[in-house]
Amino acid sequence: MATLSEADSKALLARYGVPVPTEALAADPAAAAAAAERIGYPVAVKLCGPSIAHKTERGLVRLGVPDAAAVERAAAALLARATPADGPVEVLVSEMVSGLRELIAGVVRDPQFGPCVMLGVGGVLAEAIADVAFRLAPLSAADAHELIDDLRSQALLGPLRGEPPVDRERLAALLTGLGRLVADDPSIRSVDVNPLIVAGGIPIAVDALVER
Repeated sequence: MATLSEADSKALLARYGVPVPTEALAADPAAAAAAAERIGYPVAVKLCGPSIAHKTERGLVRLGVPDAAAVERAAAALLARATPADGPVEVLVSEMVSGLRELIAGVVRDPQFGPCVMLGVGGVLAEAIADVAFRLAPLSAADAHELIDDLRSQALLGPLRGEPPVDRERLAALLTGLGRLVADDPSIRSVDVNPLIVAGGIPIAVDALVER
């Protein structure tokens, strides 16, 4: 089994219509600062490589980094935390995406039914709510809307604390894109998009992991 890096995972998903943040890879702290200047502050800075799957647990993520000097410090610290087991690594500099709601989406291969597209409630409430739904891949637009409607937490998809409702058309297009991806590439074992942050009503894949 091979894992794509976060950057490669998101680049692949973007080709199938999944919204992703503006981001860039950098080999060293100076290049990371230059990338942040192009993207605009604040930024997220992460260690990135095909062998790095659990960044948060290892302290390999810095959020809300406010300026070039802070980006250079963050990049240097992250690169210093890399281990030989991580293999080749770079720094991923990404625009900050913020919103009150987090969803999770992805693809799993069921031994009996084959590839399925998943959508669920993410964030700190994910385990407590356990609100997840599935559809067989590939999905039609109608299938994708039914998958969205299957979530019990429909109130989370409407207007919330001044934020607009989730754009269901964009979310449905994202889900059908995941279905097309796994149908086009039988080598893909799973896709994990977590979190999918809703910003201005648009679901954006802030992190992603594709396994082959």
